[in-house]
Amino acid sequence: MKSNSNRTNAIKGLIISNCIAFVIIGITKFAINKLLFINSGAGVLVFSEFIIIPILMGIICAWYWKGLQLKGRVSALYSCYNSFLAIFLSSVFLGEGIICLIIVSPLIFGFMCLGTFIGRKMFEVNNNELNVSIVAVLLLVFITDSITEHHYQNEVSDQIVINAPINKVWKNVVAFKRIKAQNTFWLFRIGMPSPIESTVEGRYVGAGRKCIFSNGYVFGEKIAVYDSLQNLTFDVINQPRDPEIMNHIDILRGQFLLKDNGNGTTTLTGNSWYKLYVFPVWYYDIWAQSITRNVHLRVMKHIKELSEN
Repeated sequence: MKSNSNRTNAIKGLIISNCIAFVIIGITKFAINKLLFINSGAGVLVFSEFIIIPILMGIICAWYWKGLQLKGRVSALYSCYNSFLAIFLSSVFLGEGIICLIIVSPLIFGFMCLGTFIGRKMFEVNNNELNVSIVAVLLLVFITDSITEHHYQNEVSDQIVINAPINKVWKNVVAFKRIKAQNTFWLFRIGMPSPIESTVEGRYVGAGRKCIFSNGYVFGEKIAVYDSLQNLTFDVINQPRDPEIMNHIDILRGQFLLKDNGNGTTTLTGNSWYKLYVFPVWYYDIWAQSITRNVHLRVMKHIKELSEN
């Protein structure tokens, strides 16, 4: 009987913590958007959804698991189960893509595990006033964060030296033929769209440009600066919406700068500006920079190959 009761409490912790988390997020977003008319940003996912909510979920689980006398490793394992359940429910109800869920999983697991161990200590002390205060503070942080506006933009820059004269490199920068080389970046290899071709309507300021990705996505661009043999800058005027990371980042502008090294080689610099809609920045910007950098390098290495051949 005790074994069945323990199993029931373990399952209750998983189910109820997820239900409460979704209710808190749903009520908060409804109250902010519909009742208070506060807009913290279209499609913005604030840091509290990935930190405060998992900690609360861990504390709720710890309350249901307090009679199970779980060892630290087992508590971490149960937290891992709960993380997978939360991620699965996010994919079903929030429409998140596989790549996005892979990226978010370490954050969810880490803070849910932290919440579980915080909860264990809370319920060992068994001070109801302290416990209520901790939960109230976490909820207050979540609400405050949810009604606060969030803005973050960043730039990524990469360079490569090409063993070809600048005029030969320039023509491959403006537009390039289809990339046939296999992807080496692991996220591209498991399904994230990668750039494969670029086309241009004309070689002048205001001309349309398209960057085509491996899954058929097309980024619409407009040339903002056309300084022959030196600077090609383009604004991204439309981009696809997708369950993967492209739903949480906007690429604002791209740029290629060329420098004649005077010895028959050319230094090619690729710059991109983007805006993030997911927080905390200290975590997600690591991924954004890595993905942007690998997009740069895939295109720039292709330009190098075309120019040198």
